[in-house]
Amino acid sequence: MQNNRREPQLGAVPEESLIDALPDLVVQLSRDGTVLRHAGGRSVRGLRAAGSAWPPTVAALIKQLTRRAIASREPCEASFDHAGGRYEARVSAQSPDRAIGLIRSLSSGADAAPEADAGEEISPRVDRREFWRRVTDTVSSASLSGRPIALAVIHVEGLADILAIMDANVCDRVIGIGIQRLSQLGADPARPWYVGPLADDELALVVQSDDRDAIEACVRGVCDSVSEPIRFGDATFHLKAYAGIAILGQDANSQKSLLQNARSATTEARRAESAPLSFFSDTMKLRSLTRLDVAEELRDAIANRHIRLKYRGRHDLESGRLVALVGYLQWMHPVRGEIRPAQFLAAAAATGLATALSRSLLDHLREDFAAMLPNVAPQVRISYGALRHHVLDGEFVPDIRSVLGEDSILPERLELRISERTYLTRDIAEWQSLADRGVQFVVDEVGRKMSSIERLARAPLSALQLDRACAGAVAQDPTAAKVGRAVASVARALGLIPIATAVDSAVQRRTLLELGYTQGIGDVFVCPEAAALQADRPMSEG
Repeated sequence: MQNNRREPQLGAVPEESLIDALPDLVVQLSRDGTVLRHAGGRSVRGLRAAGSAWPPTVAALIKQLTRRAIASREPCEASFDHAGGRYEARVSAQSPDRAIGLIRSLSSGADAAPEADAGEEISPRVDRREFWRRVTDTVSSASLSGRPIALAVIHVEGLADILAIMDANVCDRVIGIGIQRLSQLGADPARPWYVGPLADDELALVVQSDDRDAIEACVRGVCDSVSEPIRFGDATFHLKAYAGIAILGQDANSQKSLLQNARSATTEARRAESAPLSFFSDTMKLRSLTRLDVAEELRDAIANRHIRLKYRGRHDLESGRLVALVGYLQWMHPVRGEIRPAQFLAAAAATGLATALSRSLLDHLREDFAAMLPNVAPQVRISYGALRHHVLDGEFVPDIRSVLGEDSILPERLELRISERTYLTRDIAEWQSLADRGVQFVVDEVGRKMSSIERLARAPLSALQLDRACAGAVAQDPTAAKVGRAVASVARALGLIPIATAVDSAVQRRTLLELGYTQGIGDVFVCPEAAALQADRPMSEG
């Protein structure tokens, strides 16, 4: 299999022993331990031949670690002595015939990383535990003294790519170089700050201030500095920074919540992209205002009957005969036009309006059933997909019973579509009480998470409907075809009708027929009955 990962651009192999380049050195190795490229470490004049890259004993050790790392696909490490010094070698597989090695000194003081405020020299290696201990001391002191403090979590995009092709220690070195460069930004004595590593792709910045303008200027300066190209040996890394800021006393009262809220704001900054810096307080206000606006609009839409059901025909795949009119949510906004369900269903759930919306659709369903009766054959059903929160409500079954009857929806003409995971939450006896009156049940989204076959066999079902994403890919994706065939086989074994959506072409229709599906929904079918049902509605109802 071809390896598509880009190899790091490292420098040419020098002519003298690379051991002279220590204490810190990154090398690219072939399977036999030969050095192909190197980066980092002290400057050396060159290597006479590949075999003399290391002293013989070190070369043998590097070769052994390289072969073991490539064979196991896991990092291998060992320590060795040379010229009175103690060193550590760590080798990680990069591809079936390449590896990345990091050689570093274990001599006393080689890895020391003193704390430093802005303006001080910062070591390229900053210990995370020591840094986080300093943050803890700062937050604790600020809490006790009542001093203002802000914590910014800076996500550095691009480090994950470095980690994928190089050893994890290379990431530490790259971010260490970025931190070292920040010492050149200068410090404001009135608002001291310091920065350090928080995770593989995160920095934490502490600013002793609650002045939003000053905090923003400081964080923005750090983000701009980190986003500048970072050179490491002969390699150049291009990173991008997104920051979220939380202020102690305003957004949080503890170190844990301060960190959580700063990370939450970072997530919002990454989502926005155009605004790579976000304050937690602004994020929460925006969310609250958006939720309130959507909740108010949803209430108005339900009351004004702007959210109804639009219908598509489900047909027999072989003959094309119409078997059901399937209702899907449709919100016709008076200003913005049609709003897709994906854009408001989550808000309906978050604001507690999902059940009210689902109940209102039941009322519309009753009207739509009366309108469809003159236009369709007696065996055609009307299909309703209840919202999950409504199904989980204790009044769901009574709500369904209330719309059944001679003067409402005939039970034998009603079909309820319920997602697989939601269907399993209620007792089978409850579904059976409706099935005894003639209501049919279709379990939707089958294939995402297959439920107990034994439970499906006991349930009063009439059909299983394949998940739309899987149904749409069966003609191109062998895995989707396997899943589709399995769902159809389960349906047939249980005496159920296998249904598919996304039947948008003749090829798709033929493929689904071959997999065993007997009914389907899609653009390949023309359904004048569904169009007539939409056309019969008064314009004032959307």
